[in-house]
Amino acid sequence: MSSLPTESDHQPAADAKAAPSRRTVLMAGAAGAVVIPALSACGSGGGSGEGGGRLRVGVAGGSSNDTVDAHNPTDNPDIARVYNLYAGLCRFAADFSIEMALAESLEPNDKADVWTAVLKKDLTFHDGSPVNADALIFTLKRITDPDKPGTSAQQLSTMKRDDIKKVDDLTVEIPFEEGYVTFKELCAEYAMGLVPEGYDPENPVGAGPFAFSEFTKGERSVFTAFDDFWDGRPKIDEVEIINFADESARVNALVSGEVDAIAQVPHSQIEVIESNESLQIMESESGMWLPFTMRVDQEPFDDEKVRQAFRLIVDRQEMIDQALNGHGLVGNDVYGRFDPFYDEELPQREQDIKEARKLLKEAGYEDDLEVELVTGPINAGAEAAAQVFKEQAKEAGVTVKLKRVTSEEFYGDNYLKWTFAQDFWSARHYLSQTAQGSYPGAPFNETHWEDEEWIGIVDKARAETDDAEREKLVQQAMKIEYERGGYIVWGFPSMIDGLSKKVKGFEPSVVGHPLGGYNFHAVTVEA
Repeated sequence: MSSLPTESDHQPAADAKAAPSRRTVLMAGAAGAVVIPALSACGSGGGSGEGGGRLRVGVAGGSSNDTVDAHNPTDNPDIARVYNLYAGLCRFAADFSIEMALAESLEPNDKADVWTAVLKKDLTFHDGSPVNADALIFTLKRITDPDKPGTSAQQLSTMKRDDIKKVDDLTVEIPFEEGYVTFKELCAEYAMGLVPEGYDPENPVGAGPFAFSEFTKGERSVFTAFDDFWDGRPKIDEVEIINFADESARVNALVSGEVDAIAQVPHSQIEVIESNESLQIMESESGMWLPFTMRVDQEPFDDEKVRQAFRLIVDRQEMIDQALNGHGLVGNDVYGRFDPFYDEELPQREQDIKEARKLLKEAGYEDDLEVELVTGPINAGAEAAAQVFKEQAKEAGVTVKLKRVTSEEFYGDNYLKWTFAQDFWSARHYLSQTAQGSYPGAPFNETHWEDEEWIGIVDKARAETDDAEREKLVQQAMKIEYERGGYIVWGFPSMIDGLSKKVKGFEPSVVGHPLGGYNFHAVTVEA
């Protein structure tokens, strides 16, 4: 849970390419910027506009479980809201570099087991209360509350919660049981927003570019511009975020003028928008990934050979061509595409039906394996990818029955319990992603992965301050997941959003969230 502007002329499906290696995607340091050849933003980036008014945005998904809680977002509408209501110590820029936000500085000691945060002066929350050391300490303790942990709690599991030290009104020392080299990356995550003491998610107060006004679960939310935002007042007066679980309804809302922008245009409907003279497409390559998830603790995926076979079933290029209409890059069953330690030497996995059949036979299945794949409108391309996998699996003698559910049901009580399903993730570096999805105790460990050798390597890597040694450890961990993990990382879909040409100022982002990382701060809407 990453500037890459976009191509205005879509490449033919046959031209979709594998993800660039570290030799073609230049990175600066462990949290460095991604430097990729500039693409066109279809005229949407940095445009003019007088400002004011309301921006109406259609976002994929949403349900009765929607929240505005700073520290517990789950699906797309939740993420869009926290991006705009809250601000953290740092933030990811559009090129995946890390910028200071509410913090003036955030630096570790030599062992990286104590981090010192110095906050900017004279900042306030939406209610006028000060952004200060007390608020930072309250925030860190709220996220790690054992009775109601936030989604980042596991990543803070080694923080010495009771030993956080207030040095002065703007300075806090944050100690850890061991070195924690990726703490700055964590502080740039969207679920790490600072909140004031006494924070109530029913009446949320943050320090983001917009302040809370209205919220109806499963439907919409309205926020108003915050005059004292640390990076300057937003150019629009209000933003309205509207849920659309149905993809066609989302596109129709843009075409009819009900909304000014939509996230995640279905690939099959790109031409509908491109053929409309008043609309435009904004496309960004990204580190976002849309995996198939296999629970390693349930049959048939408790057998490593079955997991290996399923990865060999996938024709990745065909899946990108058919499910994404060519708008994506081939994956290799490892996430963390923009990690400077990404292991480009791992052999690119190709479809191998003969080997898949052999592995399945060794696992006791010979043309008689039947599995249920849970899918739904959780992200553009998900349902189409499920259908493609169903067809590809037939070649290996596997019968796949699709269970189509709504986004509300997908992220309801059975979320993280599905035996074989899908999900979506934004760009993170490898170690940060492990703490969100693969590590035991992670908030979204949907594969129920718990490999003792891998855990030991990841623990060492998190504490290792020497870059060369940490690179070796990260690549060892990647190789283990590549060989026996619970994910099928078949590709990295491009972010494809639809905009009215009256909308200006969106900046394409490689972070892996739509609409430039739901960045509405610099956007204007012409009358």
